[in-house]
Amino acid sequence: MTLLVHSAKCQVVGFIVTTVGWIFSMTCMGLAEWRVWYMENSSTPSLGLACIGMWKVCTYQSNSLQTIACHCYTYSDTYLPLNIRISQHMLLAASLLALLGKVLTVMGLQRVCMAHLQKKNTCNLFLASGFLSIIAGAFIFIAVIWNYHSVMNEEGIRFPPSFHIPFRPDWQEIGSTVPVAVLAAILMLLSGLFTLSYQLPPDRQVYPEVSEV
Repeated sequence: MTLLVHSAKCQVVGFIVTTVGWIFSMTCMGLAEWRVWYMENSSTPSLGLACIGMWKVCTYQSNSLQTIACHCYTYSDTYLPLNIRISQHMLLAASLLALLGKVLTVMGLQRVCMAHLQKKNTCNLFLASGFLSIIAGAFIFIAVIWNYHSVMNEEGIRFPPSFHIPFRPDWQEIGSTVPVAVLAAILMLLSGLFTLSYQLPPDRQVYPEVSEV
């Protein structure tokens, strides 16, 4: 039993890392600070900056950073650019894949701890979990890179007039949510590598004792 549990110690670490990465991935989806827009020459005097997220946009006063309004996106919004629409689905898929990977890891660890060690089934569970975590991390990285590309190219968004946000700000920069997303992606990739490193313990053979005559 001790040998079986020891052989899956990397998978225990992988499960913990996956859990932390999943929490960070869920957190970055709900935050709005993916892109920060500064609008000094805006026609609305009280409007100083806007934080563009994957699921909402929030506007703030430039002097006190007090929130003016937050608008959540819906699937019927046609003003959202393609990069945000695809990133939304990638982040959702990453969270679901990470959650499924956690379930498979738990099932594999349960087999190991209960000594129900079937080589093919146990390895398949850990392999599937590891690949799901790696795919989840890759999805988050793609969303981060696409967001970075949009900021570097100073791409605009045609928000509805009621938002009082211009098509393109005076300047924009990467928001504070991006490091959280990068950390989530790294944790997902690491957890996948930990889970894939599972090795079955060697078969223990029992040899009969030969009594000396």
